[in-house]
Amino acid sequence: MKKIIQIIYCIVIATAFAACSGNSEKKDAKPVAEQPALKTMPVQKSRVRSHIQLPGVMAPFQFVQLYPKVNGFVKNVYVDRGSAVRKGQVLITLEAPEIEQEVAAAKLKCAQAEETYNTSIDRYQRLLETSKTPGTISPFELKSALDRMQGDSATVQSGYANYRAQLAMKDYLVVTAPFDGVITERDVHPGALVGPEARATKPMLVLQEIARLRLTVDVPEQYAVQVKDGDTVHFKVNALPGEDFRGVISRSSHSLSSNYRSEAIEIDIDNRNNVYKTGMYAEVILPVNGNANAWVVPKTAVVTTTERKYVILVKDHNAHWCDITEGNQGADSVEVFGELSMDDVIITNASYEVKDGMAVK
Repeated sequence: MKKIIQIIYCIVIATAFAACSGNSEKKDAKPVAEQPALKTMPVQKSRVRSHIQLPGVMAPFQFVQLYPKVNGFVKNVYVDRGSAVRKGQVLITLEAPEIEQEVAAAKLKCAQAEETYNTSIDRYQRLLETSKTPGTISPFELKSALDRMQGDSATVQSGYANYRAQLAMKDYLVVTAPFDGVITERDVHPGALVGPEARATKPMLVLQEIARLRLTVDVPEQYAVQVKDGDTVHFKVNALPGEDFRGVISRSSHSLSSNYRSEAIEIDIDNRNNVYKTGMYAEVILPVNGNANAWVVPKTAVVTTTERKYVILVKDHNAHWCDITEGNQGADSVEVFGELSMDDVIITNASYEVKDGMAVK
């Protein structure tokens, strides 16, 4: 009887162990995910109109550094940093006694040359009148008088030219504003010796036109052909948060920088209310019109790896990788460029798991 009980006990334990093992296997088993079905669509040509955001900087519409043209001492400085000036306004006067002397000497030489010329004219006219009587004046003497008169005339003209040059040098002693603007730097004071030979590293004055500004933006080569003069742009100034400004592209360089492969464009900014400061940075939003020769595909159709970018074509029920480069990007689509044709069909939910040459249902 005892032996029968032991046999029954062993059978119960074995049954319980088998049940536990079965439950454990069922518990550990994981459902196998099904591979999502591949979706396809034919490629099509179109363009993706979008916007790009680029940094820009405010620059004065006109900018000049004023250096002395002649050597001299600073006599008076009539402006200072922040002074608003008008075109032609006197900014600085210099003094140079040697220039005054040269002007006076040139004037005296002109007067002397005129007297000599007048004497030559009188002598030639007298000889010409006398020569009307045959045998009184030789032709050589008359010709010599004429040549002397013409030479003295040239001397007078040369003297006046020198006199005007000296007056021009004297005019350089007065420095005037070449355009309306604001003095932004002053680095000279009365009594200082200035001039081309004594030029320091800094100019006497810096003048900027700030009633109008140039907002300069460097557009990458990829988008340069899509940005046109006259396009309306939006921009935000970092120093004026929360405000949105508008402008129009006024001009472009029509040339790419060899260093950065970008084209400089400019937006003229009305700053008569002195809202902006030169040197301010801005974030400029430019419209880009897209490329009419681009192929437009969903973003999910582009596979990007560390080595390449490609889309997957379906040809004869097989997958074929096609290398591409990207253009403009929209919310869900992107421009691509590669060896594609109108008859091509691409996988829209592509991934690197779809290998080149793989059979596709």
